[in-house]
Amino acid sequence: MTPEQKIPGPDHPITVKPSADRVIVRVGNATLADSTASLVLQEADYPAVRYIPLADVDEALLATSDTTTYCPYKGEASYWSITADSDRGEDAVWSYHDPYAAVEEIRDHVAFYPDRVEITIEAA
Repeated sequence: MTPEQKIPGPDHPITVKPSADRVIVRVGNATLADSTASLVLQEADYPAVRYIPLADVDEALLATSDTTTYCPYKGEASYWSITADSDRGEDAVWSYHDPYAAVEEIRDHVAFYPDRVEITIEAA
């Protein structure tokens, strides 16, 4: 069965905006990401999520997970675990490798669960 794809609209708006803020993601003493090219995805009434270019992420600190989830507005998400924190790092990072057209900008970007990492945002 093909999963249902939904288009953002007035009842479920999604915006993706570039940000020049510096975003640093850490776990313990390890820096997972440091970027001045993040995207801010705002979906309906959910908290905004920072998506960071994969090029600005230290992939050596991540291990691919078998976990996937599905969002009818964004598509299928793949996950990574943070190897530097086995307690809170499992499936703490996600990405949409082939996002739906409405959120195409988040391709090649990752997001982090904020309760599992320290995210610092320095205003541009």
